[in-house]
Amino acid sequence: MSEIQEILTRFWEQLIAQPSGPLAFRFILQPAMAAFFAIRDGLKDARADRQPYLRVILFEPSLRGAYLREGLKRVSRVIVFAFVMDAIYQYMVYRSFYPMEALVTVFVLAVLPYVLIRGPVHRIMRRR
Repeated sequence: MSEIQEILTRFWEQLIAQPSGPLAFRFILQPAMAAFFAIRDGLKDARADRQPYLRVILFEPSLRGAYLREGLKRVSRVIVFAFVMDAIYQYMVYRSFYPMEALVTVFVLAVLPYVLIRGPVHRIMRRR
């Protein structure tokens, strides 16, 4: 049980300490890059008269796989960039690498903003 607690404690401290520590600019850069791709893809969705991204992922099992693959393909560069930056950060601070922590950080900083922004951009543009 102490190993799990240690992992959770280190991960929580890493998330709290990162905005003021080394490579803090990535807390702005990675979500900004994800937002750029989400806006671009939301505009494309609106022009193509496609369904909103998050709605399809949550409620359309027949289209879910295709939409997830497309989203992953579109944001893959941001994911790789975020993963590498987190690995560098962990090595600088901990002199070690914790891949699960890096994956969660990548999800929070890159994937989540993409998913949350793409649909609203689509809806706003369809109304125009």
